This record gives sequence, structure tokens and C-alpha cells, in this order.
Amino acid sequence: MKTEMRREQFQSSSLLGNLLRRLHIDIPLFICLLLTAMLSFVVLYSAGGQEISLLLRQLARIGLAFMLMTVLAHINPNQFKRYSALLFGSGIFLLIAVLVMGQIGKGAQRWLDLGFFRFQPAEMVKITTPMMISWYLAEHSMPPKAKQLLIAGILIIIPTLLIAKQPDLGTAILVASSGAGVLFFAGLSWRFMLSILAVLASLAPIIWHFMREYQRARVITFLNPEADPLGRGYHIIQSKIAIGSGGIYGKGWLGSKQSELEFLPESSTDFIFAVFAEEFGLFGCVGLLILYLLIIGRCLYIAAQAQNTYNRLLASSLGFTFFVYVFVNIGMVIGVLPVVGVPLPLISYGGTSIVTLFAGFGILMSIHTHRKLLPI
Repeated sequence: MKTEMRREQFQSSSLLGNLLRRLHIDIPLFICLLLTAMLSFVVLYSAGGQEISLLLRQLARIGLAFMLMTVLAHINPNQFKRYSALLFGSGIFLLIAVLVMGQIGKGAQRWLDLGFFRFQPAEMVKITTPMMISWYLAEHSMPPKAKQLLIAGILIIIPTLLIAKQPDLGTAILVASSGAGVLFFAGLSWRFMLSILAVLASLAPIIWHFMREYQRARVITFLNPEADPLGRGYHIIQSKIAIGSGGIYGKGWLGSKQSELEFLPESSTDFIFAVFAEEFGLFGCVGLLILYLLIIGRCLYIAAQAQNTYNRLLASSLGFTFFVYVFVNIGMVIGVLPVVGVPLPLISYGGTSIVTLFAGFGILMSIHTHRKLLPI
């Protein structure tokens, strides 16, 4: 009896594995994403005030994201390369359209309303920018020469400035990082990268002059949040209190007092990591970081297995962008980076960022599952 049960379990698991492979789903990456999505529901139920409606909306968005990922995984990566320039140009056009006739909300102009739905073109550009830079650099020898770096830099700066103009500093940073990731994996030397950082540091006074008042306030708050503990520094102070009170083992699920008593603003979006740390403690945070590292590691493995320059650069950049998501969100929540409005990837409540991330994972799966096996 036990032998038959084991045989049936093995056959069912084999059937599931074959189905996922036919769908061009990379099984290790899919498992990590599924585990992270399940964890998202656990944390959101607590951080969102135990509202079932919030979980249902998140479930619908994650379901849509998984379907989009599956569709993109089916597309041959050669098609992504063929239409990279067209998609990038479309993204730039939509960003310009946002500045001309986009909807204004909470002091920012980021959305296009098409009547039956509205969307944020900046999310699309997170994908199309590394696609464009990868397409351009793949046509030249590696590492890129000064001329190619200049053109690639211009291609990165254009969408970054258009998004910063909305203003949306968090998304602008992610778009710039996605393009810079391509340059890094294309073989950009450390000396050149340090030179760029030095130039940016020297331009800090000019950048400060063109920053908006609220952006300057965020930088000042980052440097000294205690200067305005009940105003601009309130978010980060309450976040640190939540993280510190979790200790090593945490207070347990649904035990976040900072969220329950509404001391912690944006507890289900930008600052959800603080709720997670308070409830699950240091051990829980380490477990979450390990899960993130497994996803990033799988992305880099897929990039290493890619069989042409375009696929390798694009896959590397998508994995690097996911890393920047994690680094920036956790960095701002624990107070080592200014608050820029970047959600915790795959955990925070929201639709556009989740769909964009899963679109990137779909492209990664396409790159990996459409490889041509070479004869030994």
C-alpha cells in the first residue's frame, strides 16, 4: 500500500514537472516566487489590519502577474531582441504623454487614464530600458568602448529624467539601476565606475539645487530624523522602533503593535518590512533574505547559462534590478538610505510593481527554457 502511494505521488510530481516545463516555467525560480507570494499573504493579513478584501485584491494581482509571466516565458527571446528598440521608443513616448496629460495624484503626475483602465508607463520602462541597452551593446564588441558607453548613458538618462520629472525618484533610481546593470555586466571597468561616482559626487550641489522641496526634506530627514520626530522623521523613527522591538525571535504572527495601533504609516506597502521584522524577528528576516538571495542567485545562474550576449546582459540586468529593489527598500526602512517610495518586492501590497517584476521573471524563464542544447 505504501509503495503504491509513493508511486502515485512520484507520478503526480512528474506530471506537474512536465507541465511546468511545457509551459516554459523554470521550476527552481517558480518555487521561490511561489513561496514569496505565499509569505506575502501572511504578512499582508497582519499589516493590512486583517482585511480579507485586501488579500483578495492582492491575490487577483498576483494571479494576473503569474499569467503574464507564463505568457512571456513562452515567447522566444529572439522576439524580445527584435522589438527592443520599438518597445523602448514606445515607453519614452508614453512617459512624455504622462507629463503632458497624465493624471495627478498626491502631488505627482504618473498615470495615464485610458478610460477602461489606467497604468503607470514608468513601470514598463523598468523592463524596456535594459532591453534597449542590451540590444545596443550586443551589436558591438565587449567590453564597450567610450562611444558605446556615451550612447548607452544617454539612453539611460532620457527615461530617468522623464520619470524624475513626474516626480517619482524611487522608480527613476530603479530605471537608472537597470540600465547601469547592463553596463556593469558588459564589462565596465571598476576604474570607470568609480570615476562616474566621483563626477556625481562633485555634481551634488547642482543636483541639490534642482531637487524639489520634499525631496530635500527626505535627505535632511535621513541625516537627522530626530530633528522632526512628529513630522517628517515620524515614519523612519516608528520603523526603527518596530524593527528593534522584534528582537531575535519576534512577537509572533499578528503581534505587530506598531501596525495594530497605527503608529507605523504605510505598513502594508513601503514599510511592510518593519512589520515583518517586528513579528518574526531576526531569524525571520534572515529567512526572508535567504529567499531573496535564492531568487537573485537563480537569475544570475540563468544569465550565466545564456547563449548569446543580448540574453546574458538582459538576464543579468533583471536580476540586478531585483537586488536593487530589495536593497533600497530594506535600506530605507532601517534608516541607512533616504525614503524614496520603493516597495518590498513581491511582499508589499500593490499591483504595478508586482506585475512588472513577474514580467521580468517571465523574460528570464524565456531566456533559460529556450536554450538550444549543444552536443557534447
